[in-house]
Amino acid sequence: MVDESTISNPLSGPDTAASSRVVANRGTPRIDFDVPHSARIWNYLLGGKNNFAADREAGDKVCAVFPGMVDVARCSRQMLARVVRYLAGEAGIRQFLDIGTGLPTVDNTHEVAQRVAPTSRIVYVDNDPLVLVHARALLTSAPEGATDYIEADVRDPEFILEAAAKTLDFSQPTALMLMGILGLVSDYEQTLSIVRRLMQDLPSGSYLALYDGTDTDPAYLQAMHRHNTGTGVVPYTPRSPELITGYFDGLTLLEPGVVSVPRWRPEPNPLGEAPEVACAGGLARKP
Repeated sequence: MVDESTISNPLSGPDTAASSRVVANRGTPRIDFDVPHSARIWNYLLGGKNNFAADREAGDKVCAVFPGMVDVARCSRQMLARVVRYLAGEAGIRQFLDIGTGLPTVDNTHEVAQRVAPTSRIVYVDNDPLVLVHARALLTSAPEGATDYIEADVRDPEFILEAAAKTLDFSQPTALMLMGILGLVSDYEQTLSIVRRLMQDLPSGSYLALYDGTDTDPAYLQAMHRHNTGTGVVPYTPRSPELITGYFDGLTLLEPGVVSVPRWRPEPNPLGEAPEVACAGGLARKP
């Protein structure tokens, strides 16, 4: 049982070289145990324990129509880890703004980044109160770095940027990560505006990493229809690979471009090329 009293008492305190805290939230959030939430459904699909009966029921309904949904979740998570390793390693990025982070699983962004570069600073953003409840577990930074959390909605980029600036130095290259979150905003033009506004404040040498569900698999579309109409959760809008590619307009898209997530710079596999899943993503650099 979640103690809701912990929700209204976020961590606070002065910024330090090594910090793990909640840097901003709005009001006193409350968890509705009977209404599924996308972050908790995703946690369930990834085999996590931070979910409720309503989330598991919603996830099971999707998987009944599209059993490959578990593969989508796992392959997406694996792409996230590969992207972060590249950014913290070869690209030399030390700041990450991860919007739509969800609940703790394995290889969270800060864990992957700080294994490569312990001084990495990460700000997580999510609008699920349960993430705030679990913030202390999620926000375990390497001593040399920082890992902070903002309770906010992706549709409020101004608030996100203002709050994140308490931890991140936006005069330095930063990786903006929008992993699976833009499908929760149904209006494509609005999502383009969100991406442009967020990237506007980031300097040259920053990166945009994202993936989202695609409309290329009829079974996946059927599953999303059931998800959107029969669970009470915020609807999810799959998009074409071409529309997903549009988020990178004005940026330098890195090879292999926008591809199915298991095919984005995969680890060597003796079984050959991984099969495609109904999710595509990419990584691009701001000139």
